[in-house]
Amino acid sequence: MGDSKVKFKITLASDPKLPFRVMNVPQKAPFTAVLKYAAEEFKVPSQTSAIITNDGVGINPAQSAGDIFLKHGGDLRLIPRDRVGGKC
Repeated sequence: MGDSKVKFKITLASDPKLPFRVMNVPQKAPFTAVLKYAAEEFKVPSQTSAIITNDGVGINPAQSAGDIFLKHGGDLRLIPRDRVGGKC
């Protein structure tokens, strides 16, 4: 019996062209790995990035991919946090 997978469409919210990546990951995969992979795909630092829903709700990545999918669905946004605030 194989491990079931979930499909995420992750959009880079900071780019006006709204590029996205679609990825299939095992339900049991840690969502931190999904965040890291998505950030690398968009060439933004994963340590300062966050995943939010299309409604702007922040997602705690310390869960499994399957739990995130069940709670929030598969259509998510990646926000590089270095775009927020800045040095004065």
